[in-house]
Amino acid sequence: MTEPPKSSRSRRRWIAVVVILGLVVVATASAFAVGGDDVAFETPDYRVVDTVGEIEIREYPSYIVAETVVDGTLENAGNTAFSILLRYITGANRASQKIPMTAPVNQEKREIAMTVPVTQSARSERFAVQFIMPSEYELDELPVPLDERIEIRKVPARRVAAVRYTGRYTEENYEKHLAALLEELDARGYEPVGEPVWARYDPPFRPWFMRRIEILSEFRPSEKEADSAPGADSPVR
Repeated sequence: MTEPPKSSRSRRRWIAVVVILGLVVVATASAFAVGGDDVAFETPDYRVVDTVGEIEIREYPSYIVAETVVDGTLENAGNTAFSILLRYITGANRASQKIPMTAPVNQEKREIAMTVPVTQSARSERFAVQFIMPSEYELDELPVPLDERIEIRKVPARRVAAVRYTGRYTEENYEKHLAALLEELDARGYEPVGEPVWARYDPPFRPWFMRRIEILSEFRPSEKEADSAPGADSPVR
């Protein structure tokens, strides 16, 4: 190994460089150890039936989720819900049973019931956040949550358009890629159905450039194309 410089200033700089390099190595190793494609977290099965540019058309079989609905913004609702759902899978259920963690954590907007008078807190909305349950469980085999805010339910089989990206968990990044997804669908004569799902596969401390993030949207032929499109359920071409 190269000897460190003899001057005090140079020596301090050399030590700082070594420490920084060490932290980078540790952070990278930790990131590979948690989340993403390179760990043993179970993820839902799907079949890619077509691709449209950067978009995949996927078919998902049904799967079971533990879901809670919280108030907040796109960026902070997931944090609020995460602790609620984490307690459930770590034993806060009637069987005191631990359930393996899976990926991704899904989040989608939910409608807010209209009230009189109409009030609105700045940027506050309602979001449903889901942990996908391991495929080994049937609906009646999962323990009942102690927290009444959690619902265990089955998501039906569906076909979605999906865009995948990396980056930070910000609303700006989300809106950018959602716009690209919707633009591509519109160009092909399709329109979204329901609210898009924001799927995050990795914890916040994983480096942003290594994260797997997806936006999923169900779709159908737009009204102007419905009469002329051959087979509404056929893949996008």
